[in-house]
Amino acid sequence: MNKPQILVVEDDPPIRNLISATLKAHGYRFTTAATGEGALSEAASRAPDVILLDLGLPDMDGVEVIRRVREWSNAPIIVISARSEDADKIEALDAGADDYLTKPFSVEELLARLRVTQRRLALMGSAAQEAVYVNGPLTVDYSSGCAFLSGEELRLTPIEYKLLCLLARNTGKVLTHKFITQSVWGSSWENDVASLRVFMATLRKKLEGAPGSPRYIQTHVGIGYRMLRVEN
Repeated sequence: MNKPQILVVEDDPPIRNLISATLKAHGYRFTTAATGEGALSEAASRAPDVILLDLGLPDMDGVEVIRRVREWSNAPIIVISARSEDADKIEALDAGADDYLTKPFSVEELLARLRVTQRRLALMGSAAQEAVYVNGPLTVDYSSGCAFLSGEELRLTPIEYKLLCLLARNTGKVLTHKFITQSVWGSSWENDVASLRVFMATLRKKLEGAPGSPRYIQTHVGIGYRMLRVEN
């Protein structure tokens, strides 16, 4: 499996040097940026496969960087931040981040997160060759990475799209919270389950016509979720 190209966005030199040395020692290709504007420029010019992003940048908040990158790129974004409150994590994930690593962190955990992301990129590549998924008015075009409802494109965040694809590929099966969070975030911590509930709620708003009357996504309280088969 080829190593992905990584963009490291970190304004603290010691931490940036630690991440850089770790990536170099394990054969990753990478570039660095110390500001939000520098990150946007590097992301646009180099099209990295993965972005490691600090939120506390000197010129703009990292969440704003996520939002601007998400206007044109679906590259996985792993946040590395000292902000440890659930609200901060959910804000970053809701803006389009794929994972969240809290400082201080171990290099072993960082490498594990990268391996999970690398496997996810490989799966995304293979998914591009799959057939189009159709479930009633819902269509998921894996090759283009787009989803449509009654012919209208759904404006989904990267996490919402991943959740939709995971449910779609397992239509009729109850997927546990642990299975879903492991598949999407590579972990199953309590905070991941809280994030899952937030994303599932926003995905439902875009899919379901009437709140409280699930047509596509059924909740199994305390267990997980299931994609229902819908008739036209």
